[in-house]
Amino acid sequence: MKLKMIFFSVAFFLVANVASAFTIRYANNDSQNYTMEVRSNGSTQKIDFTSSTTGSSSVQTSASEVEIKTSCGWVKVKDGAKISIKNGCIKIE
Repeated sequence: MKLKMIFFSVAFFLVANVASAFTIRYANNDSQNYTMEVRSNGSTQKIDFTSSTTGSSSVQTSASEVEIKTSCGWVKVKDGAKISIKNGCIKIE
């Protein structure tokens, strides 16, 4: 019984971590696609923003805030935030 309880606890923990994604809603006002570096919890990932569109992009992390590297420097963005991209720079709306 104890072994079964431990197994289910570990399985739940793993599923919860796999399912966590950080989502950013964006409006890219530039006619250029962007791939930007994202820093969270000590790791680095890439995120893509399609040109001249409104959409959303996700990265796998359990953090509630990430930093995105733009041509204008690093920008802190919270989970679920809506941003606009103009001239390669991010503005939080």
